[in-house]
Amino acid sequence: MIDSTSIPVAEIGWRGAVRIIRSLFPPIDLFEDIADPADWPLLLAAEQKTNPRLMEAIGNLDLVPPARRVAGPGASWLMAPFTHVSPDRPSRFSAGRFGVLYAGDSFEVALFETVHHHARFMAATKQPAGWTSQFREILLDISASLHDLRGLGAAGAPMLDPADYAQSQALGSLLRDAGSDGVVYPSVRRSGGECVGLFYPDGASNPVQGRHLDYHWNGERVDLYRDRSAGEVYRIVQA
Repeated sequence: MIDSTSIPVAEIGWRGAVRIIRSLFPPIDLFEDIADPADWPLLLAAEQKTNPRLMEAIGNLDLVPPARRVAGPGASWLMAPFTHVSPDRPSRFSAGRFGVLYAGDSFEVALFETVHHHARFMAATKQPAGWTSQFREILLDISASLHDLRGLGAAGAPMLDPADYAQSQALGSLLRDAGSDGVVYPSVRRSGGECVGLFYPDGASNPVQGRHLDYHWNGERVDLYRDRSAGEVYRIVQA
């Protein structure tokens, strides 16, 4: 494990960063409202009397400190990764104890990152070839002080292992428990690209829904994506 105190902190300000997510879940009314997040517990208490399934949609709100919660149009895209967590859904910097919001510095980075994970799921579940799933592109701005893994060389290589997340998850837990806002790191799936992993939703802002996308699974990999907004299909060429 790399010494976390040796990792520099960088001020990251990206406009138009890209996150691609499944379109399965609709926006969450509580997060989209302009009400002050400090008032959410009272609103929840009132709403639960008529909507007992409300907490299932919202998730575990206690995982986000009140001062770091965000609200307003598009806030669902920022809050949901932190309130819906599970050990069954680990990621590079979390074993599922806490949420992380991942985004790339370009559409291509976000595409290649999500294509990789979708292909792993399709292969593991032995899905037949064809067009699968619906995704949506979320454009957002990043403004945060993040631990910087981009220039660590060999010392940081275990944190960027293409398949083994053990050390990166341990580092993520260590950094978050020490008060870190997240990490910035080279994309593992798209050479030359960069990603952020935010530990709190207020490191991002101005989320706007972009294109609707479909991925095509050919039985071995995701080889095409379809921009449903424009009705166009593109071949994915692995670098």
